[in-house]
Amino acid sequence: MAVTPVDVKKAPVARTAGDPWQNFRSEMERMFDRFGFGVPAMRRMFDLAPSLETNFSFNVPAVDVTEDDKAYKIAAELPGLDEKDVDVSVTGDVLTVKGEKRQEKEEKNSNWYVSERAYGSFQRAFTLPPGVDREKIAADFAKGVLTVTLPKSADAQKQQKKIEVKAA
Repeated sequence: MAVTPVDVKKAPVARTAGDPWQNFRSEMERMFDRFGFGVPAMRRMFDLAPSLETNFSFNVPAVDVTEDDKAYKIAAELPGLDEKDVDVSVTGDVLTVKGEKRQEKEEKNSNWYVSERAYGSFQRAFTLPPGVDREKIAADFAKGVLTVTLPKSADAQKQQKKIEVKAA
């Protein structure tokens, strides 16, 4: 067996920019620490203010897809949303569920004022199985859970046949 050397090129490592405000704050702290200016370091000044970090994140929602004799059901967990924030549509053989979450936060104190706005959106698409009666698709929203019911057509229900399983 012959051994042939192979040149291996290393791809540049992608660096994440991180939080731009944290980078700015670190740079300002470095400048104040280095030059003084007779002012307390920025880290001590910022410790008096409320946290500017937000815990807002909104990913693609978790869904459960179930089937019974009469229909398919898709249940999506959408905490913090209302029915007006969600859009359900059918185009051809694709069911699309999309929505947007908006969060606004405002805090006031005698020394500071913070106003934050965060937005997050999602979209999920599902290919409809054959035999779905598109005219009777329904969507209900209760307690942060969207349930889309996809009823089977009468023909699709007739095509189902229970197969008996026998012991060998």
